[in-house]
Amino acid sequence: MATKIIENRYGERNKEVSERYLRDVFGSFVTGVTVVTAATGDGFAGFTVNSFTSVSLSPPIVLFCADLGSATATRIEGSGAFAVNILGRHQKELSDRFCTSGCDRFSGVEVASAATGAPILHDALAYVDCELDGAATAGDHRILLGRVLSAGRLCDDKEPLAFYQGGYR
Repeated sequence: MATKIIENRYGERNKEVSERYLRDVFGSFVTGVTVVTAATGDGFAGFTVNSFTSVSLSPPIVLFCADLGSATATRIEGSGAFAVNILGRHQKELSDRFCTSGCDRFSGVEVASAATGAPILHDALAYVDCELDGAATAGDHRILLGRVLSAGRLCDDKEPLAFYQGGYR
């Protein structure tokens, strides 16, 4: 059987995989939008994350990835616990706020406290509260694994916030 060379939509073959091109290719995969939060020694920390996935149901383990240069990720890892807040379409502004540097991301945001002390964002679709179970570096990112201690569905009547080809859906 012969192998067929696939052309992309621009008629290009065997396109070099630059960072920009790879970002465009990965943008074809729809991802959910979350805000990962933690209670640290100097207050709450949190940031928007779309590289979140479940790893195992038994034991219950999840992971998220963060840029190596992220001070927020360093604070979250240092806290030893985190919560993943799964956002709804109605929370686009909250997602934008939690990926903005130089502001108090929690100012005026209503939160509850998870068992680990991590903030659970009001009106999130769901959350998982985790203790840090491991971490590894891969390329330019840090992978943080969390063992789920508790979880909850909060808003079943709302649509999820998704990210696709560089924008919210």
